[in-house]
Amino acid sequence: MKLRVLGVLSVLALLLVLIVSNVILSSAGRELTSALQINRAASLNRIAQVAFDAATDSDTTVLQRDMDTYSGLYEEGLVVRLQSGTLVSGGLDPERPDVRDALARASLNLSDTELDPVTPFGSGTEVISRSFGSASQVLGEAVMEVNLDAARAKLRARWLATGVAAIALATLLLLLAGRVTGWVLRPVQRLGTAVRELKDTGKTSRLPEAGPPELRELSRSFTAMATTLGEVIESQRQLIADTSHHLRNPVGALRLRVDLLLLKLKNKDEREAGAGVLAELERVEEILDSVLRLAVAEHRVIEDSAGTAPGELEALVPSGVNAFVVLAEEVDRARPAALKAGNAITLATGKDPGIEIDCNRIELAQMLGELLNNAIKYAPGTEITAEVLQVGSRIILEIADAGPGLAPAQLAAATTRFWRAPEHASIRGTGMGMTIVDKLATANGGHLVLGGNKPHGLRARIVFDAVVPGPGREDSR
Repeated sequence: MKLRVLGVLSVLALLLVLIVSNVILSSAGRELTSALQINRAASLNRIAQVAFDAATDSDTTVLQRDMDTYSGLYEEGLVVRLQSGTLVSGGLDPERPDVRDALARASLNLSDTELDPVTPFGSGTEVISRSFGSASQVLGEAVMEVNLDAARAKLRARWLATGVAAIALATLLLLLAGRVTGWVLRPVQRLGTAVRELKDTGKTSRLPEAGPPELRELSRSFTAMATTLGEVIESQRQLIADTSHHLRNPVGALRLRVDLLLLKLKNKDEREAGAGVLAELERVEEILDSVLRLAVAEHRVIEDSAGTAPGELEALVPSGVNAFVVLAEEVDRARPAALKAGNAITLATGKDPGIEIDCNRIELAQMLGELLNNAIKYAPGTEITAEVLQVGSRIILEIADAGPGLAPAQLAAATTRFWRAPEHASIRGTGMGMTIVDKLATANGGHLVLGGNKPHGLRARIVFDAVVPGPGREDSR
């Protein structure tokens, strides 16, 4: 945007300089032409007066002397044609076409003392002419050659001075345009950065009040809005976390009472009803646990985007961890549940490739455990594969199953809070597992990619950038 605005202002500034320079140069050309024309017309009139006296007295001695003096002083030729003959000075040829035409016009009593506008890079001379005589009779014609070289040299000097001044003015205007553009757009750029920061982190720093009054007012309004919005977002997040945390104690107490109640139930119907109550209570516990984990994951995303200061949340700061080791541990941890559900879990990566990623070890284990549990829950009796892949500079941890999978439209919605596929409504779950994995992956600099598995099933990938182990990095195995 700055380049576009600066480009427009620069073009306008250059056009202004060109217009002003053109006016000044045109005025200078007209001024020099007018001055030269007045001077030479006066000289020609004086020569014509002397020629009139010579024609009257029939004595051309004074006329020839004045003509020679003038030609020697100005290096310009003269031709005076009398009835008795033609006088020449300065080497001007009477038979030259332009001189002959000027004499012809003057013989018709047509004076021609106007000069064409002087140009700085022209060449050659011009002629002016007039007749002289009485009111009823033309006694002769006078033609003067006008040398324009001196006027051209003056005009070139003015052009040079004007050009230097134009360049200086253009430079000044361009610098001024750059300052004005920065003054106007810098608050806009800060505002754009603040909007992106607010979008990513839910909060933003206070905007400095700079620029035009309208933008200063906009900065104040945005800062007030962002502060209020950040407080609301933080309050909502804290409310969810506090609510889910503080509900654990009463729910735990309620579970204990239900367990004690079940011990007192005698007949089958009562025990089945009690089991239903216990199942619903376990579902509430699962939802509360998921909400708490989601709140923590979302908070981690905010802290990561905001750039948490060193020393804060040290337990959650990403560090280099061996992806294969963590994956193998989670596969071993999930194997008993998989065997119970009829699944076969295969660690497709045969040996440790020594790949490290920048990720919190606990959160990586939580993400992989969630994906494995998801595969066991929704694809029972199928084969589940887990592996670590390196594609270029990317590290991929993949959990794939051979279950029914999800349709493309369902894949896009799978990371939405509380979303569950209609065909999984009968399976116990909260619909927040994939959301938690997605948030934790983002908080650790990676991202979750869901896709179909061939020939059928679901393939979940957590993608990270590789870390090259360097001196001083601790082994996370």
